[in-house]
Amino acid sequence: MPISRSELTFESGGKLIRIDSFVPALNGHRLPAVIGLHGSGGGHGLVADPASLLAEQGFAVYVLHYFDRTGTQSADRQTIFRNFPVWMKTLWDAISFVEKRAEVDPERIALLGFSLGAYLSLSNAAIDSRVRAVVEFFGGLPKEMKIFMRRLCPVLILHGESDETVPVAEAYHLQEVLQRKNMHYEMKIYPGVGHGFNAEVWQDAKRRTLAFLQQHLQG
Repeated sequence: MPISRSELTFESGGKLIRIDSFVPALNGHRLPAVIGLHGSGGGHGLVADPASLLAEQGFAVYVLHYFDRTGTQSADRQTIFRNFPVWMKTLWDAISFVEKRAEVDPERIALLGFSLGAYLSLSNAAIDSRVRAVVEFFGGLPKEMKIFMRRLCPVLILHGESDETVPVAEAYHLQEVLQRKNMHYEMKIYPGVGHGFNAEVWQDAKRRTLAFLQQHLQG
C-alpha cells in the first residue's frame, strides 16, 4: 500500500512542534490513528520502523517530536522529572491536532511509546478518554499517577526480563493496576532481554503490536 510521508507542525505552549506523518493512500476513508513517542535518547528511528509497518496495514501514524517543546536533545533523570508535565501537555495537544485531521477517525486513536515515551503514553491514557489503546515498550506507569488516574484503556506490555534501565518490576506493577481496573491487557516478558530489543525479539514485538492495534482500533 502506498504511504504518504510528510513532516507536519502544530503549536503547543507557544512552541512549534514537529510531527512525522505516515498515512496510507486510502482516499475518503477515516483511519484509525497511532501516535508514536520516542524514548529519552530522542531518536525517532526506532519509532519510524513500526510507523511504516502500521501505515502499510491501514493506520495513520504520527511520530511526535515532543522534545521540541523544551529544546531537549536527550534527557537524564533530572531533565525528565522537570519536563514530564510539559511533555504531557504537548502530547495532549498532539492528540487534539491529530483528531482534527481529515484522514483520522477521532474515535480510534492509540498511543505507542518507547521507554520514556511509554511512561508519557500511559500517563496520558490515565486521564484522556480519547486514547483507546496503548502499546508500551519497556516503560511503565508512574506511581504518582495513582492520584490523578481517572480511567485506563487496553494496554500491550512488552518488556525485557533483564532490563537494567527500566526494571521489569515496572511491567508487573502496570499489570497489577490493569487487573485492579479490570482492564484488558496483553503482556510479553522476553527472557534474558535488556532495554531495547534484538532483531528476533523485535519481529515478535511488531507482530504483537499489529495484532493488538488491529483488535482494538480496527475491530
